[in-house]
Amino acid sequence: MGVAGSVAPVGPRWQRARRVARLAAIGTGATAAAAVATGGMLLGQARQARRTIPAAEAPPPRCDGLYGPKFPGPPLTMVVLGDSVAAGYGVHRRRETPGALLATGLSRRLHRPVRLHRFAVVGAISPGLRPQVESALETGPDVAVIVIGGNDITNRTPPALAVRYLVDAVRTLRGAGCEVVVGTCPDLGAIQPIRPPLRWLARRWSLQLAAAQTVAVVEAGGWTVSLGDLLGPRFLAEPIRMFGWDRFHPSAEGYAVTAAALLPTVLSALGTGTESRPGEGVRSLPEAAQEAARHAGTEVSATQVRGRDRGPAGRWAQLRRRAFFGVGAVPQPGPAADSPTLEGRP
Repeated sequence: MGVAGSVAPVGPRWQRARRVARLAAIGTGATAAAAVATGGMLLGQARQARRTIPAAEAPPPRCDGLYGPKFPGPPLTMVVLGDSVAAGYGVHRRRETPGALLATGLSRRLHRPVRLHRFAVVGAISPGLRPQVESALETGPDVAVIVIGGNDITNRTPPALAVRYLVDAVRTLRGAGCEVVVGTCPDLGAIQPIRPPLRWLARRWSLQLAAAQTVAVVEAGGWTVSLGDLLGPRFLAEPIRMFGWDRFHPSAEGYAVTAAALLPTVLSALGTGTESRPGEGVRSLPEAAQEAARHAGTEVSATQVRGRDRGPAGRWAQLRRRAFFGVGAVPQPGPAADSPTLEGRP
């Protein structure tokens, strides 16, 4: 009896345990099946989105050149790095590209010429920043504007890898004495061909990457501007107006909104203050990054509190919500002093 009892225990307690184990196994199998089904659905949606979003057919207009040549003084050199949003894919006129808009705005506000070099590449992911930075350094840049991250989401680049390459780019440029402004990952949840639930995941991934970019860039000595919300509600409300023909990239008006969000921070990085609105303040860097990811046009930069760079929660950061200039606030190149003189790349 003792042997039999030790081999096959019986009773209500053992029966309940077996039922729990059986239900757990069923639950685990159901969860795994649901995960497989969801993964298959997401992959199908991703394939459908790629079929719906046309491939790049032509490069963006060249915008390299000298802007504001009639202004006095030596030119300030600006480089634009990153992906198709930085390059201005989808517009047909030089003056509609983000680089031209920013160079024109800088030239007019600083009353000096600006030499622009664009090295951004359509389809670039963060690991592709290194050759762009190497080319940019040959121009002796004063300020660099980087917009990157969207393709890292669509290509599922591991976030840690994407951030590492971005940090390497920022540190290299800062080491050469160049100020760096990064437009963080836009909200891909606003892209119309992407349907729920993939749209919800795309928004979550975008905001997470944008927050991680903010922390890393500020730690490396750069400035950030959140683009996520900027390319969210307004683009969702006016998709025909704000998106280009492919329904994926911004239209000329959408790029003007993007440049208007970036310009105040570029001016700040160069030592020229601009007005901000209530809501700014000092936060720990992780807190500032999370808050910036949720609000368009929010600038984050390093600061000190009582002479110290860091507090109990990490590096101190200055959070500024810039007064939004709106469409048309960034000057278009015209026939006057800000007309660009086109040049080839060195």
